[in-house]
Amino acid sequence: MTESVLDYMTRIGQAARLAARVIARASTGQKNQALLAIATALDTARDALGQANQLDMAAGQANGLDAALLDRLALTPARIDGMIEGLRQVASLSDPVGAIRDMSFRPSGIQVGKMRVPLGVIGIIYESRPNVTIDAASLCLKSGNATILRGGSEAIHSNRAIAACIQQGLAEAGLPPAVVQVVETTDRAAVGALISMPEFVDVIVPRGGKGLIERISRDARVPVIKHLDGICHVYVAEHADLTKAQDIAFNAKTYRYGICGAMETLLVDQSVAAAFLPAMAERLRAKGVELRGCERTCAIIEATVATEEDWSTEYLAAILSIKVLDDLDAAIEHINH
Repeated sequence: MTESVLDYMTRIGQAARLAARVIARASTGQKNQALLAIATALDTARDALGQANQLDMAAGQANGLDAALLDRLALTPARIDGMIEGLRQVASLSDPVGAIRDMSFRPSGIQVGKMRVPLGVIGIIYESRPNVTIDAASLCLKSGNATILRGGSEAIHSNRAIAACIQQGLAEAGLPPAVVQVVETTDRAAVGALISMPEFVDVIVPRGGKGLIERISRDARVPVIKHLDGICHVYVAEHADLTKAQDIAFNAKTYRYGICGAMETLLVDQSVAAAFLPAMAERLRAKGVELRGCERTCAIIEATVATEEDWSTEYLAAILSIKVLDDLDAAIEHINH
């Protein structure tokens, strides 16, 4: 880039602020037209998306990305289908802008209520998963917000290809290109600039690992909507249908290891542990899942003894911790802790 990162990000921020005024006034029909046009553009550009993603996957493998990150990075035909379907679903939603609720009369006779309005410019910072580019763009567009998207450097080619489809859809709907901007530079200074521009950006939404969230929360001068650790639990209760519970637990762990919604800890009521765990463990081992368990678990199945750290670890990998508990209250206490 011939201009400095700060100058580049300032230019993006200025354009987003102007575009926010346009998209805030856009009709429902115009926003839906853009969403559906982006979906069509993605469908037409499947080959280009695949080629761009292959560049990212090859670079990721060369740079030693682990299996979970490579899985997040992959843009398979099924995931492209999911992006297209997601755009169509967002287009089918009711328009939130202008919706009024909680109307009431004050003693003075004035009627007061709450109206939903766009936030303005939303900065979204995320890692690895290129399909997040579409998730974020579609939700911001439908809610009348301009957005600046800063994906991970490992997905830069995929995000650029997706951004081209977004720009095509915006143009077909007569909306300015700055309604959705994907940051082109991989320089980490772009993140620092984005989170330090309250004159252009109204809120930051970070999506990623603990390190990213902590950095954004610590350094941002813009309000942040955040999450932090995500350790998903499945609890098999005393009166559970054990066949159904096994299917649910197996899917929760093995559907995709590298997502924040994957199960990391399986909690089992002591009254059904002996009946449930052996078949569950056999099924998970056949899939290649490493099992770690409490002492009560290890007395029933073969597993590595879990450490205290295991109960607070988001593995994002083919590893599962298992704990046998006395009852529901004990399970709730464990999850809360």
